[in-house]
Amino acid sequence: MTHDHDHDHDNELDPMAARVRALETILTRKGLVDPAAIDVIVDTYETKVGPRNGARVVAKAWSDPAYADWLRKDATAAIASLGFTGRQGEHMQAAFNTPDTHNLVVCTLCSCYPWAVLGLPPVWYKAPPYRSRAVIDPRGVLEEFGLTLPADTKIRVWDSTAELRYLVVPERPAGTEGFSEEKLAGLVTRDSMIGTGVALTPEAA
Repeated sequence: MTHDHDHDHDNELDPMAARVRALETILTRKGLVDPAAIDVIVDTYETKVGPRNGARVVAKAWSDPAYADWLRKDATAAIASLGFTGRQGEHMQAAFNTPDTHNLVVCTLCSCYPWAVLGLPPVWYKAPPYRSRAVIDPRGVLEEFGLTLPADTKIRVWDSTAELRYLVVPERPAGTEGFSEEKLAGLVTRDSMIGTGVALTPEAA
């Protein structure tokens, strides 16, 4: 399993996803929907609009110690103060990465995900291989995402539920002193807020 693998085959879809796929197929054949337009909308919410909310939360935590402390104590309220609330984002907890500990989020039972903060979940997040292996072999999974951590770095796996969802706050990259919150937010990726990646360096951004 790697980040680029397409796990969304028909034989792996859950019943609801299978019904959605069937409905989309019927509507497409009748000329009522444009698959290309749907792809653009999904990509926008999956990789642009949604994750930008979480990126703003992380950037504020990086630049405002008081906000970071609030985020640790009551992530739901701290995130809501920026206007990010809604379904599947009512009960949040922030997990801060440190030089000694890296956090990884998974939902082993289904695919609980903080939509209000991160947008649509990526396909791989919902895939059985990720959901099972992230708990059994988190270091190996991270390496498949291209993230190799030092052997002495502890990996803590957080299992989301219907009652509680998690946001990883990645470590702030070096060389970002003096950056505005907007510029810092540009370094925060969706994967870094799930824990399968890290924030971008200024050079990479």
